[in-house]
Amino acid sequence: MSTSDNKGIVSSSHLVSEQRPVLSEFEYGLTVVNNAFLRWMLHCAKATGMREIGVLDIQVLHHIAHRNRAKNLTDICFALNLEDSHNVAYSLRKLVKLGLITGERRGKETYYQPLPAGWQFCEDYKAVRERCLIESLKELNLSDQQIADIASSLRALSGFYDQASRSAATF
Repeated sequence: MSTSDNKGIVSSSHLVSEQRPVLSEFEYGLTVVNNAFLRWMLHCAKATGMREIGVLDIQVLHHIAHRNRAKNLTDICFALNLEDSHNVAYSLRKLVKLGLITGERRGKETYYQPLPAGWQFCEDYKAVRERCLIESLKELNLSDQQIADIASSLRALSGFYDQASRSAATF
């Protein structure tokens, strides 16, 4: 199959591979869903009244709240698969300044936990999510198992992209 025979929806036809033409369609879908997800997080946060935070701040705050265990910068970067610890550190300072989290020094590390305002944001975010997103997802008619399978595939694919990224960094 030549690249001109590919009938998929792609944003970069010049990248379509003869070996795996559907990968370009997948990457376009991934790009579109990623951008929609980032936009969703911002609008969901704004719906709670929180207009001062960005996407990374939202992700960091939710991860800090996850399982109600204090997390340090390294934990956060690792769990969210982020390399740029400077941006995460800036986000942490911003969240502290906004009164959403607090940091506690333990040796050389600072561990962060949500403050009551941070927990309230997470609860408000969840309520907006339930009302606007969970209800509309019912229209997709996907089972919980199908969604879990998609999530598992995305995590597995992230490993392939990470490995390809490491390989490309050696050029």
